[in-house]
Order: sequence, then C-alpha cells, then structure tokens
Amino acid sequence: EEAGAAVAAESSTGTWTTVWTDGLTSLDRYKGRCYDIEAVPGEESQFIAYVAYPLDLFEEGSVTNLFTSIVGNVFGFKALRALRLEDLRIPPAYSKTFQGPPHGIQVERDKLNKYGRPLLGCTIKPKLGLSAKNYGRAVYECL
Repeated sequence: EEAGAAVAAESSTGTWTTVWTDGLTSLDRYKGRCYDIEAVPGEESQFIAYVAYPLDLFEEGSVTNLFTSIVGNVFGFKALRALRLEDLRIPPAYSKTFQGPPHGIQVERDKLNKYGRPLLGCTIKPKLGLSAKNYGRAVYECL
C-alpha cells in the first residue's frame, strides 16, 4: 500500500522535499490515488497497483504532458526495485481533446506510402555523436 501511494504521489503532486509552492493551491484536486493493490500470483514480493489520476492534472490534447506525468520521474523512483506500466486507460472525455493528424490518417499514409500496418516513430540512439553515414545506417536498420 505504501509503495502504491508513493507511486501515485510521485507521478502527480508529490516530491521528495518540501517546496514553497505547496501552499499555493490545494493539491488534493491534482493528486493521483492508488485505489487497489493485488498480489501477482506466484510472486512473493510483486504487486499490481491501480492508480487513478484526476483529468485536471493533465493539459488537454498533450500526449507529452500525459506521458511525462505518468511515466516520467516515477521510473527513477529509488524506493522501488522495479516498476512497469502494464495498462493505461484514457477516458473518452480526455481522448476527445486530442486532434490527431492535421490532415487525417489517409493523407499521412499517402505521404509516407505506407498502408496496412501501424505507423510508428522512434528516436535513434545515440542522438548525437554518430557520423552522417552511421546515423543513416541506424535509421535504415529501424525501417
């Protein structure tokens, strides 16, 4: 229970130290809450924690804000040995704030000449330090 509550706090309003901005607003409105914990069958010290976040915590239409909040800092949380996000459910009310591609998926597929499969993006690592030739090679291997 303590770890679930810590994950909920760390990924929403919590911090490892007291900050002067804590008194500027009621954090309860934005606080993530761990509402259920289940033991992983057959695993002695592994648990599934269910965490819910208020929609007011997130900027409308921002995938970056959503994922930075939920999976940003918390994965470096030293109080846990391991952490994995297994499921993410987005309420329809929040999903409707995302505009999607500006021209629609068909135009995007036509530009890329890619049909019948998901369109994925990635960041080549390392982002810096590769020659143009090796960077091109890494990109080619990803495709």
